[in-house]
Amino acid sequence: MADTKQEFRKIVTQALNAFIKEKFPEQEMIAEDTLAVQNPPNPEMGDLGIPMFVFAKSLRMAPPQISAEVAKRVTGSTIGEILAVGPYVNLKLNKADEGFAILEKIASQKENYGSFNSENKKPLEGRRVMVEFSSPNTNKPLHLGHLRNDALGESVSRILKAAGAEVYKVDLINNRGVHICKSMLAYKLFHEKNNDTPESLGLKGDHFVGQCYVEFDKYSKEHPEAQEMAEEMLVKWEAGDAEVRALWEKMNKWTLDGVKATYDRTGVSFDKFYLESDTYLKGKDEIMKGLEKGVFFKADDGSVRIDVTDVVGKGKDEDNHEKVLLRKDGTSVYITQDIGTAISRHNDWSFNQLVYVVASEQNYHFKILFHILRKLGFEWADKLYHLSYGLVNLPSGRMKSREGTIVDADDLIDSLRDDALEAIKERGRDEEVGDANAVAEKVALAALHYYLLQATPIKDMLFNPQESLSFNGNTGPYLQYMGARITSILAKAKEAGLSVNSSKDAVSLLKAGEEWELIRALGNFGDVIAKAAENLDPSAITAYLYDTCKLFSKFYQQCPIVNCEDKTLAGARLFLAECTLTVLKRAMELVLVPFLEKM
Repeated sequence: MADTKQEFRKIVTQALNAFIKEKFPEQEMIAEDTLAVQNPPNPEMGDLGIPMFVFAKSLRMAPPQISAEVAKRVTGSTIGEILAVGPYVNLKLNKADEGFAILEKIASQKENYGSFNSENKKPLEGRRVMVEFSSPNTNKPLHLGHLRNDALGESVSRILKAAGAEVYKVDLINNRGVHICKSMLAYKLFHEKNNDTPESLGLKGDHFVGQCYVEFDKYSKEHPEAQEMAEEMLVKWEAGDAEVRALWEKMNKWTLDGVKATYDRTGVSFDKFYLESDTYLKGKDEIMKGLEKGVFFKADDGSVRIDVTDVVGKGKDEDNHEKVLLRKDGTSVYITQDIGTAISRHNDWSFNQLVYVVASEQNYHFKILFHILRKLGFEWADKLYHLSYGLVNLPSGRMKSREGTIVDADDLIDSLRDDALEAIKERGRDEEVGDANAVAEKVALAALHYYLLQATPIKDMLFNPQESLSFNGNTGPYLQYMGARITSILAKAKEAGLSVNSSKDAVSLLKAGEEWELIRALGNFGDVIAKAAENLDPSAITAYLYDTCKLFSKFYQQCPIVNCEDKTLAGARLFLAECTLTVLKRAMELVLVPFLEKM
């Protein structure tokens, strides 16, 4: 469909410019890319339309008059009938030719379908995009907030890659600081004497370290000196104390092993892990260089600062906003590390764009970070982008990890899997689907990821486990059901002796409204990928998936395949079903919804 849209836009541009040249020679010619191609509300009006409202003022004519004049000047259209419909110039496609072109392209490109534009190029080809996401702390396991972050980061990365970008996924592990020492102190107080390990206690490593963090919080409420003890441990860590460093390395490994197991489970992967312990000193060097150049200044208290009023505005008292970059004792703050990390990353992998997938709570932080990097003279700072997303919680309320009320990622997936398994058994499908436990796990992941990605990233959201697992409606399991249903239709048709007929003559028989609506939706897939990649928004893919599944259901109800008396038409419909399955599989993979042949 992208090819047709471009050709339609080209034809209308030529006709519009011919009209302008004839009637308004003083006017500038219209650029092709300024015309907006839309879908008419009523298929009887046409399949595509271009509004003329935008030209009414400059041409001093009513839009319907302009559209009529443009339509009169169209010559040599091979894509269909072009006509004036009110203020629009509309196109009624030659459905036989267009339908065959779309389905033939899906059949030939298979899993690569949707990646190429009308010039047979990928829209983001040549772009190098680094995507940072997840960024766990090594004092606790991943939680529900991480699951939304991970789903966004992984899905956006897959969409960018589908659009042709070279993608490099990175994860910054927050493995140093007083919060890490709190878990370490709790281990020394309550577990060291017993030589406790995750294995000896039957726990995942990240769960065990997270338990230690909760134990510290409880202990500190009765022992206020605990905070000072944790800070003293951090001082020893920074000084390279052998005993503290050994415990730190051991507990970090426990956590990271557990976190990586969750990544494997959810289909999330990275090209490189950055450790905060390796990057935090790099920023201090850059700040000192900036101080020498006059980018930063030393305040009266000895701290190094930058004025960020231009970025965030003045304070409540109309004072300038200053950001501390180095404390008066010379120690770094969080943004110091991020400055060094960004520079190191560009040195490691020269990117055209760096996307930070981080919650909206950090909007202020990233405004200042990008501003500082520009002030330091890094041209690529203009290519930094904060993909800000809203908070996610369960209906029961917000999570607080230090109090032990965190919604643990593994526990949540386990719960979804168990509920899915129960639903499979209730439907009497546990033997039919094969490995019911494996299927239930994939249903759980589909429920989770689709629910988290169907909202635009910036919105806060509540994750409702019961709603997410529904096999009806706008859910991941519904998509899986439709994929399994199409797989079954194809198998039954084969058993009945039917074969796919992909010839142009056969496809030309697909004239019913339900058939054409589905074909047109399949033809729009490339535009959807391009839009999702441009906006870094997987919700465009989730919406497309649901709409396409509904269109297939409507098509299958009204257009029989196995029971169709015309075997040529049946073969063409089978071809349409096969192409639909190809596109659904492709789209589901982009939003982390596992495909199931049976469920």
